[in-house]
Amino acid sequence: MRLIPLLFAAILAAAPGDAQNPDPSPQQDSSSAKVNLPVSLDKIKEALSQPPSLPLIGLNETPTFRVEIHERQKFTLEDLIKSMDFKAGPVPAGGIYANEMQRQFWHTSDSPLVQPYAAFNQPQLLTILIENLVGKYLAGRALNAVSSAERAHAEAAARDEVRHAVAEYCAAQPYGGKGIEICSTAIQ
Repeated sequence: MRLIPLLFAAILAAAPGDAQNPDPSPQQDSSSAKVNLPVSLDKIKEALSQPPSLPLIGLNETPTFRVEIHERQKFTLEDLIKSMDFKAGPVPAGGIYANEMQRQFWHTSDSPLVQPYAAFNQPQLLTILIENLVGKYLAGRALNAVSSAERAHAEAAARDEVRHAVAEYCAAQPYGGKGIEICSTAIQ
């Protein structure tokens, strides 16, 4: 591991020494001195005057654009019906097997107190029925009425706020906003 940084440092130290050119002798006159370039300008001119050896591929071709549309496979009505499970229904408490065992072991006529809802008497069952019906039909309508009233109140407040903001804007304009369309029309 220590050899790699040492080798790297030696390469970096040796590179500048090789890259330096000797200084031109002061005896040469600057007008008669030849420029010592690492690249010959004559060779560059000669290479540029020749035509390219390989023509550029695809320069004259027009691009080809493709559009692909991938559509999901549509299911037919038969496939949809096959995928549906009509056998399953609401699962009774304890599962279908426990329900079937209860039905067979404790028949309704032999053991009435073991049946579902047996803990309630008739007036209590009637109370549960009425509470459910009221909750389903009347509570939904009452909730809709309250939310509609709140919405109407919010809309009226928003209209008043806009009217007030337009009135302030028009009052701040020169000549009370004459010539500005929003100031001349009444907001409803």
